[in-house]
Amino acid sequence: MILTRRTALAALACSAAIGLSAPGALAQAPEKADVTLGVGGKPLLYYLPLTVAERKGFFKEEGLNVTINDFGGGAKSLQALVGGSVDVVTGAYEHTIRMQAKGQDIRAVVELGRFPGIVLAVRKDLADKVKSAADFKGLKIGVTAPGSSTALTAQYAMIKAGLKATDAPIIGVGGGASAVAQMKNKQVDVISHLDPVISKLEADGDITALIDTRTEAGTKALFGGANPAAVLYLKAEFAEKNPVTTQKLVNAFMKSLKWLAKAKPEDVADLVPAEYHLGDKPLYLRSVQNSLESYSRTGISTPEAMKSMYESLKVLDPEIAKTDIDLSKTFIETFAKKAGSGS
Repeated sequence: MILTRRTALAALACSAAIGLSAPGALAQAPEKADVTLGVGGKPLLYYLPLTVAERKGFFKEEGLNVTINDFGGGAKSLQALVGGSVDVVTGAYEHTIRMQAKGQDIRAVVELGRFPGIVLAVRKDLADKVKSAADFKGLKIGVTAPGSSTALTAQYAMIKAGLKATDAPIIGVGGGASAVAQMKNKQVDVISHLDPVISKLEADGDITALIDTRTEAGTKALFGGANPAAVLYLKAEFAEKNPVTTQKLVNAFMKSLKWLAKAKPEDVADLVPAEYHLGDKPLYLRSVQNSLESYSRTGISTPEAMKSMYESLKVLDPEIAKTDIDLSKTFIETFAKKAGSGS
């Protein structure tokens, strides 16, 4: 019998599920206790489950020493994974589809966000002229990083509005305070970004929101359905070689999701580093309140949501439009199922 990569992945997931349910199996040592994780804009609420896992000590509870590298944008985190400088990434689910289309076996193992949480907004002084994405032509659009989910969402909105993805320059403004400063200094005209950056700019009267995917309704209005947002993704071969390590990483993130499901905004604000508040803790509390709905409840993306994302990418990218990707290859759900069962 020839053992294909797909068969091997199924086998490792099954064996992990069986082995980790045995008495004392949770005490199994990880194959790789020191893990390097990439992220693109760690202070953003999009990645809050990561900060929760770090600050609550969930990684250490699982016997892992996780070093977090913040690259300022999702596309840079992906490059780091492909290049081998990080082991795993908390990033947008859509990157798994894009990499499968390129023949690179990168897969998600736990869903962290079920709505993108991205807001497209125009500078207040341009709001009388810019009413929708159809008016973005020639405007400078600020995103976390070119190629990131914030950039792709802006380009998708333009295409849906009848423009080309290249009709407006995409400018990386990073996350946190740098993004706020570049909008305030009028270095960009439109911003496609996340909380707390968006809430800060809204509260200061700097922007007018045009598209808001922080809620289920806003997500469906743009994409026509639910869209998986942040996930933990990795090279399939990492999961093959390190099934216990992978399970422990997923366990830690599932603990974060369960904590967030019960947490109050005040709990979150007290947990995260003070600089995450952008100098305005009451505003941060409102941002958290607005975002709590967006975090995954199960850790697993639904087939319908994954298909919605795939269809969106087909609209955006002619090369992906030519593909016929088996979406089951983009997500190994067994780890999240095991972690969710608590066994």
